[in-house]
Amino acid sequence: MTNAVARTEAGRRWGVRAAVLMGLALAGVALRLTVFAPKPVEVRVVAVERGRVEATLTNSKAGTVRARLRSRLTAETGGRVVEIAHREGERVSAGEVLVRLNDTSLRAQNDLARRGVEVASSRLEEACLRRDRAGRELARIKKLAERNVASEDALDELQYASDAARVACLAAEAELASARAQVRAAEAELAKTAIVAPFEGVVAEVSTEVGEWVTPSPPLLKSPAVVDLIDPTTLYVSAPMDEVDSAQIRTGQAVKLTVDSRPGEVFDARVIRVAPYVVDIEAQNRTVEVEVELEDPKGASELLPGTSADIEVVTEVREGVLRIPTSALLAGDRVLVFDGDALEERPVDLGLRNWRYAELKEGLSEGETVVVSLDRVGLEDGRRAVLEAGDPGAGS
Repeated sequence: MTNAVARTEAGRRWGVRAAVLMGLALAGVALRLTVFAPKPVEVRVVAVERGRVEATLTNSKAGTVRARLRSRLTAETGGRVVEIAHREGERVSAGEVLVRLNDTSLRAQNDLARRGVEVASSRLEEACLRRDRAGRELARIKKLAERNVASEDALDELQYASDAARVACLAAEAELASARAQVRAAEAELAKTAIVAPFEGVVAEVSTEVGEWVTPSPPLLKSPAVVDLIDPTTLYVSAPMDEVDSAQIRTGQAVKLTVDSRPGEVFDARVIRVAPYVVDIEAQNRTVEVEVELEDPKGASELLPGTSADIEVVTEVREGVLRIPTSALLAGDRVLVFDGDALEERPVDLGLRNWRYAELKEGLSEGETVVVSLDRVGLEDGRRAVLEAGDPGAGS
């Protein structure tokens, strides 16, 4: 009896111990699941929606804003600058003087040439009067000679005088023509002291100041421009595209244009020319030049020639398709879907894509949310997650 009681008591004690151990084990599990479990990762998400997706091609290197009508004007003669009629940014009409050089000496030469014309004109008038008078006298003596009133010697003398007067008149005419040519030459030299606008446009740059000397460009050599004049209505962008992509580019295709000087702005443009040859300045990076023109002339006129620009040529468009931001894609065309509590890694089948959006063919339904904050540490399949503070989630 005593042994039975002892065994019962021992069994009771082992039961208590087992219960205590079980409780401690459960407490440890609970502790690991609560205290030591990884905290939910904060994520930003975007809902799968319907919209427009474009297939685009981008330039391989920065493009450049250029002016189709642009003149880098230099002086045709050397001289000291005495006037700068227009400064950078001013609009000018064709024929307006932009810069004027000292022309005192050339004006004096022009005045002298004009005086030469006046003198030659007077000499011509006098010589021609003598010719006419000699002609009349010769005609009178001829009539007298016919009646044997005048001698042959007198007739010959008057004939010689008439011929000499006629030649003198012709010489005076030539002298006047020469004097007038000298005036034109002097005026041409005088005109070289003024740099004028060859077309209506805007002064982009003036590289001289009053008092400085400028010199003309030597033959076959190019001197720095004194004035850079552009027509802002003829601006376009020339950008190099990879030769592999060139076959997909056609004139008339829509283009999205961005320039570094106007951050955040996107200009609508259109392809106007695809070069018929490949540029191989660098053998490993062969490109084709593509020219695009802005749709809005006003927007084009606000760009500065020489500015770097980037283009996206739209080669295909699909409307009303399911899409997600390209920033939500993991390697291998996979995404992290957020169901409100945890993350699920899921493969997707994609169609058109660009750097903004990718078309969804399979793998997601409209309204599901995908993670776009892929730079966060700890993102993995099955990981618990919460929306980042301020993230509207599916309503984004």
